[in-house]
Amino acid sequence: MQQQWVRFEWQGAPAFGTLEGSQVHARRGDMFGVSEPTGQVHALDAVKLLMPVTPTKVIALWNNFHALGAKLNLPVPAEPLYLLKAPNSWSAHGEPIRKPLCDGKVVFEGELGIVIGKVCTAVPEADALEHVFGYTCANDVTVADILNRDASFAQWVRAKGFDTFCPMGPVVTRGLDPATLTVTTLLDGEVRQNYPISDMRFTVAQLVSLISLDMTLHPGDVILCGTSVGVGSMKPGSRIEVEINGIGRLSNPFG
Repeated sequence: MQQQWVRFEWQGAPAFGTLEGSQVHARRGDMFGVSEPTGQVHALDAVKLLMPVTPTKVIALWNNFHALGAKLNLPVPAEPLYLLKAPNSWSAHGEPIRKPLCDGKVVFEGELGIVIGKVCTAVPEADALEHVFGYTCANDVTVADILNRDASFAQWVRAKGFDTFCPMGPVVTRGLDPATLTVTTLLDGEVRQNYPISDMRFTVAQLVSLISLDMTLHPGDVILCGTSVGVGSMKPGSRIEVEINGIGRLSNPFG
């Protein structure tokens, strides 16, 4: 059964609960452990949505989709290729994506985010999905011009680490089959990306298992699955929306 979880601000304090239609049912306890309803029910438009989780790290994949790899003529990776998004880049649904103070082409990358629900170290692929709490929408924003500006060093962290460069949300949905999902990215209402998660080189189970061999994943950590064809630049004043069936639409203005 599908269930949508949110974090929100109510009377100046953070809280969490489940979203049922247009109502938020507040809960107490641990989102990833034992929780219970508080009895409080809020209208969705009466609360401020926060980042859906508070991760210890956000991991972002590169070259994880066959279609984009073929378009860019990239070699097939033998293992997941990834970087970490800086904590200052994490942001919530509705929050503005801030234009960097440096010059350069700023691009959007609509992606599926895997939210970890249990501590995960060297987990076998067969058990990996038991450690997944749910899924969210994400935008892995990048200053493309910086990536290869210095021929001696690829600047992935800097290019993707500016303030507000990793919006996530608006919810975390449980009970989804990721292989059935489609990511749609809209720029000012126009569809720019529309690709299936089933085209991933490494499945969700493989990503969780293989990355957990390198580093311990904690509840709330997010793995961004990478993006596919249709990545493009955005201008100040634009609105970027990432929509995934079963999750909803992450929407952020730029500039």
